[in-house]
Amino acid sequence: MPSPLPSVDALVREAACDAPHALCVREARATLAERRARGESATAAALAPELRRRVRAALEPSLRPVLNATGVVLHTNLGRAPLAVAALERIQAVAAGYSNLELDIATGARGSRQDHVAALICELTGAEAAVCVNNGAAALVLALAALAGGREIVVSRGQLVEIGDGFRIPEIVESAGSRLREVGTTNRTTPADYTRAFGPETGAVLCVHPSNYRVLGFTGEVEARALAGIAHDASLPLIYDVGSGALLEEPALAGEPLARDALRDGCDLVCFSGDKLLGGPQAGILAGSAEAIAACRRHPLARALRIDKLSLAALEATLRIYRDPARARAELPVLRAVLEPAEGVRERAAALAARIGGSVVETVARVGGGALPLAELPSFGVRLEGDADALAARLRAAEPAVLARVADGALVLDCRTLTDADAARIHAPA
Repeated sequence: MPSPLPSVDALVREAACDAPHALCVREARATLAERRARGESATAAALAPELRRRVRAALEPSLRPVLNATGVVLHTNLGRAPLAVAALERIQAVAAGYSNLELDIATGARGSRQDHVAALICELTGAEAAVCVNNGAAALVLALAALAGGREIVVSRGQLVEIGDGFRIPEIVESAGSRLREVGTTNRTTPADYTRAFGPETGAVLCVHPSNYRVLGFTGEVEARALAGIAHDASLPLIYDVGSGALLEEPALAGEPLARDALRDGCDLVCFSGDKLLGGPQAGILAGSAEAIAACRRHPLARALRIDKLSLAALEATLRIYRDPARARAELPVLRAVLEPAEGVRERAAALAARIGGSVVETVARVGGGALPLAELPSFGVRLEGDADALAARLRAAEPAVLARVADGALVLDCRTLTDADAARIHAPA
């Protein structure tokens, strides 16, 4: 008969792992349970290497860096926008000790965390006032709750978007304590559709940029300037979710609304994300009239949704970069990746192919993150022949992990989403 399985204590002693005892015991129990379920027997000496591997794996951080070779610049599963060096330095400086997060150093009195970024947002967007929360969806919830909580929100049926992971505009409106009033049709909404919907229960008009899709053909929407006039004639505020947070006018970003333009058009409040085309940390930014922002800052949700100090530090550093558009194009990784000429990407792909093998191929990269869904970014990648799934698994298991994409039965490492330094860290999958 096979020898019985060892006791937990015997296995832990045999493995002699340099790790917390409780962790070793937990993994030893799991190891023995798996063997027992399979009807297997083994000695402590035979199981010790397996236990040591399990303990080492358990000690590894779960959240760790990866290299993005998917060709999707704002990849939600990979954390969206990588941060600029200046933002990383500010995070480190703030995280190292105490900070004046909510303190006015000049007076010694209590201050507001919003003061660190509000003036910068106003400078860059032309807003009268601004406030930040922890993500883009939170910004929209706060705007709806503060300006129209408990009343109807009028929105075009063509703008009832799903923002990802099953979250939809109707559910966000409901979570803000408001009621949705749909107007128009999926493909066409007119000024008259809005005015017919207004009544005593109307609290605000909502405009949502369809960032992750486009409706083409026989279509029509009311432009922001006209919609602002319609809303204001009825003494209603207009809230515009512009989505990706683009701050620069660039041909490659054409089609993404700018907060500055929306405010010029008369919107009372615009909201957008910090970790998309803005190129900063996860954050939700609200910019608009002093009255609208004051209502948001007074609302109880403002505290529940407030931005944390590390995100705030990164956001402040990112916004400061935008004071010089040329610096923003050069230093913000998202803008660099989107705006880099295709020839530079081809050279990177050629250098990578020379190191790891494979062939250089033309590819099409995407902005991602719900921005510019129809935009195709000319790109180049390295195509590796063989079992694509097995190659992909080996690259994911590498250090650092590399995420690529399978295309036409082969594995392709798209180099638009890799820097030169990133590409130099990739090795041929063994």
